[in-house]
Amino acid sequence: MYWTLELASSLEDAPWPSSKEELIDYAIRSGAPIEVIENLQELEDDGELYEGIEDIWSDYPTAEDFFFDEDEH
Repeated sequence: MYWTLELASSLEDAPWPSSKEELIDYAIRSGAPIEVIENLQELEDDGELYEGIEDIWSDYPTAEDFFFDEDEH
């Protein structure tokens, strides 16, 4: 399983929190790349809901990962 920003962005508008099956269904209905569906199928299905993309891809960059000094612009 591998994630990229492009693949993960396919799930930004997913209905969080979601189960594994709900995420797969959303990915299929939204026309996400096949790699996204394959990655979701590889997730463990322990019945827990995923609260966000960070639960799936722990290295998902957040706004805090990008340093922008707004005073400079």
